[in-house]
Amino acid sequence: MSALLQVRNVSKRFGGLVAVNDVSFDIQRGNIHALIGPNGAGKTTMFNMISALVQPSEGELLFEEHPLHKTRPDRLAGLGIGRTFQNLAVFGHATVVQNLLVGMHHRTRTGLLEAGIFFGRARQEEIRAREKVEEIIEFLEIEDLRDTPVGALSYGLQKRVELGRALAVGPKLMLLDEMVSGMNGEETEDIGRFILDINETLDITILMIEHDMHFVMDISDRVTVLNYGQLIADGTPAEVSASDAVIKAYLGRA
Repeated sequence: MSALLQVRNVSKRFGGLVAVNDVSFDIQRGNIHALIGPNGAGKTTMFNMISALVQPSEGELLFEEHPLHKTRPDRLAGLGIGRTFQNLAVFGHATVVQNLLVGMHHRTRTGLLEAGIFFGRARQEEIRAREKVEEIIEFLEIEDLRDTPVGALSYGLQKRVELGRALAVGPKLMLLDEMVSGMNGEETEDIGRFILDINETLDITILMIEHDMHFVMDISDRVTVLNYGQLIADGTPAEVSASDAVIKAYLGRA
């Protein structure tokens, strides 16, 4: 396997606060990779730097050798990076289909005039986009909800729609920000199954932030652990679980 994403000596300071300090790790192509750590560890800051929402103070982030630290956030979808957010970012009054179509927007090349008369290329792009959305709806097993306003769905189903919208980008890498936070056991199990299917069936690399340690250890190929902005462990779930530094960070003892 080759590294899809390389994080090289990355630091981020907010005034006098060092949120991330000289962190390096690789995301291998085809892996499910978890980024974990106690509250305040720097996980969200790292995620936001990978998402180009925050610029590092030092270091570089390379996605297929493309410098994410020099990239605008609106360019990430075109590179092949999709993201979900910890706080739901769905359009509540729009239907499931309409929410997923938003994820397809960067793939369209139709100009304003063509879109206005809805002919030729505009019509063909619309047909292809809707076909892709229907594939995602079937994949996520929400066929009977396609025309339902997303705001009327349960929290777990709304998270599934957000996962579908990230899929609609056509990503090589999906960034999943606490997908199972606030979910019950059945919803968590469903999301875990879909993440595994996305990784194995669709061959999409996953990087996720999670607090549910059982969930992380069950489905991850590799785990990176931050604490107070420092990298304290990086390895397989078994290696990380046995690390004295990780046990101390989570339990307060070695």
